[in-house]
Order: sequence, then C-alpha cells, then structure tokens
Amino acid sequence: MTTQRDRWAELTGGQGGEEYARRFARLAASGQDVHGEAFFCAALLGPGARILDAGCGTGRVAIRLAELGYHCAGVDVDLSMLAVARREAPASRWLHGDLARLDTLGLDPDFDLVVAAGNVIPLLAPGTEPTVVRQLAAVLRPGGLLVTGMGLDAAHLPLPEATVTLTDFDDWCERAGLALRERYATWDGAPYEQGGGYAVSVHARAAG
Repeated sequence: MTTQRDRWAELTGGQGGEEYARRFARLAASGQDVHGEAFFCAALLGPGARILDAGCGTGRVAIRLAELGYHCAGVDVDLSMLAVARREAPASRWLHGDLARLDTLGLDPDFDLVVAAGNVIPLLAPGTEPTVVRQLAAVLRPGGLLVTGMGLDAAHLPLPEATVTLTDFDDWCERAGLALRERYATWDGAPYEQGGGYAVSVHARAAG
C-alpha cells in the first residue's frame, strides 16, 4: 500500500461504505437510474467479456455488469466499501488493494475493459495518478478499453476544487500506451464540450 492516504479516505476516514450504499438505494427507490455506468460499458462490449471494476466501492457497477452476463472482478482500497460488495455479491471476486500497486494482486493482463467510475481518478492519493493509469493499462489485453468518469470542477466533485485536468489525464494515458477513442459529458452519451465539468472517456490500448 502507498503511505499517503487517498483523497477518498481523507473525506470518509475509510468508513463510508454503508452510507454510500444507502445513498444509492435512496436514488434507486426514487426512480433514478443508478446503472448508467454499467449500461455504458455494456454498449462497448458484448456479454462474456472480462471487466475489472477499478475502485469498485460497494460493487454497484460490477454487480450490475455480472447480472448482464459479464465476467467481473472488483478492486478497492476501502474495506468498508468492499464489505458491502461482498455482502451483496458474495460469489463475485472482490480484491482489497491499492490501484497504485495493482501488479501485486496477481491479476492476469487479459481484461477486455477496465472501468474506473465514481471519480476514482480525482480521488486518488496525490501524485499517484500516472502510476495508477499505467497499472490499469497493464492489465488490459491488446485492444482493451479503459473507461473513466470524472469531475473536472468543484460542482462535480466532493472536493473544493478539481484535482485532474483532461490534458494531464490524456497525457498519462498516452504514456501508458492508451489512445483516446471517445469522450462524452455523461454516462448516457451526451456530447462533451470543451470546458465541461464532467467527462466520460474511453481510451484503447494498442491492438498489437
């Protein structure tokens, strides 16, 4: 594990799992669609694909994708979040680990898609972002996809200011062997406009 705590841990003290789960349960009960990330990923690859939910939290995205026929694993550093995921889907593969040290978890580098939703990248420990992107790219098969969603301003983050720019993020991806394929403003595919406060990005690893 890294010695520096990630921004999510600074916000929650590593005890946010149950409240996070309750918040999404309330949203679902009110009629809101809470599975936009899963449906976005499902539109990119057919059932049977191998998907890693990086920063999986309570497992909301991976559990829905598994229900749709995908082979999923989840990784998170927050044990309170993983406890919820393990309770909700005990047969699924949930790994406790730091994304900056993903290579220590014994994952085969053959995932068809890695998804990092829920502001995973902006909430990493400061300075670890390029390493995490490189680690995520390394577990993708040739031609595999990295899908990310992140806030780019305070209105779209649980933070007073942005921690990541798209310019920096695209640079980290390029250095990790990933090329930008698509970018949207929302998980339902609204077009992204320069200066927007949220971005959903699809980067692809070279095919060979």
